[in-house]
Amino acid sequence: MQTATAVLNDIETHYRTSGSGPAVVFVHGLAEDHRSWRRQQEEFTDHRTFAYDLRGHGGSTLGDADGTLSQLRDDLLAFLTEVSGPAVCVGFSLGGTVVLSAAARRPDLVKGLIVLATSSVVGHTAAEFFHHRTEQVLAGDTDGMRETLRKDTEAMLTSSTVDVSEVAAHRAAAIGDGLGYANAATAMAGLRGNPLTSELTSINCPVTVIGAANDSFCPRKAADILLQALPQATYEEIPNAGHLMNHDNPTTLTTKLRNALTGSRSADWPVIER
Repeated sequence: MQTATAVLNDIETHYRTSGSGPAVVFVHGLAEDHRSWRRQQEEFTDHRTFAYDLRGHGGSTLGDADGTLSQLRDDLLAFLTEVSGPAVCVGFSLGGTVVLSAAARRPDLVKGLIVLATSSVVGHTAAEFFHHRTEQVLAGDTDGMRETLRKDTEAMLTSSTVDVSEVAAHRAAAIGDGLGYANAATAMAGLRGNPLTSELTSINCPVTVIGAANDSFCPRKAADILLQALPQATYEEIPNAGHLMNHDNPTTLTTKLRNALTGSRSADWPVIER
């Protein structure tokens, strides 16, 4: 694996690459970074995989963040244009919303989609969830933010074998001072008044929607909304997993991702060598 940085839009974007073959771009969720996809990048060596850090997360700078999904979408489109080339995009939670938005705007750059634990609209309770975490960051309540993040992490996991403290520590490290976290949370809260759902009908590439059986943060209802709106979508479910399915049940998830990539018309993708 190799790490690199590219100047895209108004930020320096940090990313990791691995393998060779059809291009796949992984987009992480809120309070995570490119390390979320390490297992998949290690195993999918027959694809050229890219995992980048969203603005204000991991090694990527925050830039002039405006708290909108459209800006996060445009960051991905810049990555697809200037770094990876057209690719199948895989997004988790926040990342799934970003890749759906990108596919709706630039179908020429997104050859297929796999979205995990993803919503195209949020309700009042979810919007308040995001607003509260943004307020903690902007108030400078670092201790409160870290404690909230730990409680959120615990609620997103169901497996007793997962070290909650370790996962929470990785997530805390990924958000640093929290400003990128607050920016992304604000973007997600924006789906309350400006849902992405109506744009999904324009996505004509194949889409695999993956949910987790025990996910209380993004329940099956969210997947059903996607499935109803997307022209070409199939559903897969990860058993014995909560929202952080790549921690709860990484083996099954990796298998599902492999199967989805195999079935996403990979013969039509551009091949990128090391």
